[in-house]
Amino acid sequence: MKQKIIVKGPALTRSGYGEQTRFALRALRSRPDLFEVYIQPLIWGKTSWISEQSEERIYIDQCIEKTIQFIQQGGRFDMSLQVTIPNEFEEMATVNVGYTAGIESTACSAQWLEVTNKVVNNIIVVSSFSEKAFTETVYTGEVNGQPVQLKLEKPIDHVNYAVKDYENVEPLDLALDYDVNFVSVAQWGPRKNMGATVKWFIEEFHDDEVGLVIKSNIAKNCVMDREHMMQRLMNEFVDRYPDKKCKIYLIHGDMTEAEIHALYKHSKIKAMISFPHGEGFGLPLFEAAYSGLPIICTGWSGQLDFLVDEKGKDRFYNVAFDINKVPKEVVWENILIEESSWAYPRETSAKEQMRKCYNDVLTGDELPAVEYAEELKNRFSAEKMYKKFVDLVYAQAPQQAVVNDMDEIEQLFAEAL
Repeated sequence: MKQKIIVKGPALTRSGYGEQTRFALRALRSRPDLFEVYIQPLIWGKTSWISEQSEERIYIDQCIEKTIQFIQQGGRFDMSLQVTIPNEFEEMATVNVGYTAGIESTACSAQWLEVTNKVVNNIIVVSSFSEKAFTETVYTGEVNGQPVQLKLEKPIDHVNYAVKDYENVEPLDLALDYDVNFVSVAQWGPRKNMGATVKWFIEEFHDDEVGLVIKSNIAKNCVMDREHMMQRLMNEFVDRYPDKKCKIYLIHGDMTEAEIHALYKHSKIKAMISFPHGEGFGLPLFEAAYSGLPIICTGWSGQLDFLVDEKGKDRFYNVAFDINKVPKEVVWENILIEESSWAYPRETSAKEQMRKCYNDVLTGDELPAVEYAEELKNRFSAEKMYKKFVDLVYAQAPQQAVVNDMDEIEQLFAEAL
């Protein structure tokens, strides 16, 4: 029986959870015989909203309007799919499925486990790394003198993102001085480690004709944020190296998915750099990899699901790291916990791998990224990823769906006869 499923998530925001929500919607839409989709949109921090009109945007708007009308008429949902952090899971339907980006460190909070165990029927995460962090987080204590454990008690599985079809995109007009440029795409903040990325790049390529294109923002895609970021780049990096030959470029503001993919396919963009402390999955890395760019990256966390091939071979320039506790200034109550750890990429290794990639590009000996991109397109095809996701959600469907209108009652009688 077709399930009335409400998807709670930031479907219209330009955020990681926004993209995660849209992936879920694409997967559910691939099986209209199984699901009738409703949407409860969320705001996600200070991230901007998608403004361009597209078939997907129109679909989301129509679903939101349909949801409002359905709730006002007293309708009930068979299932909910909640795309958010586990603290915010709630009982919304007969069956509730949690879908979270998971964890970028080694452990999740006790509250995540408590709410997940209490509220949802199962949980889906975006990488094997996040799945492992959930299942290996265990809290111990005593109640009335008896030892007790708090651990995940609900089924968990992971589904990676799917490759998107942007083979033919309009070229992006970038005024780049040199023929060899690296790109880095991430929000400016502690976990993404963008400050170290820029600093290490300038120090390594101080006397080389090579550029670094940064697609980033600090908080919001607005003029004030752009001015703040430009000033920060000038004060912390550019002004400190007045005689450098390498170039730094900033792209600030919203870009469509087509524009992002055009950036990765630009003839003068030769590789992606990323030195994060941890990733739930690493969507920009994934998109760059299946677009054919070599990747220089920290060798830890969610991105290994696609940067290591099915035979266990590294398909990227692997930056060595050390595992240490997260800094106290980034601890976030019930979200990023003090007891957890993340990766600290080693400066020497990062510079070595950037230099190796640069030399390989100059000699034409870079990793066979274009060939590996074809492997990724097959391994993470929309058909495969959507099927796995749909199977995990539909497996939790109530055996007897809630009947909400006379048409469904008549259909049930017809089927019985």
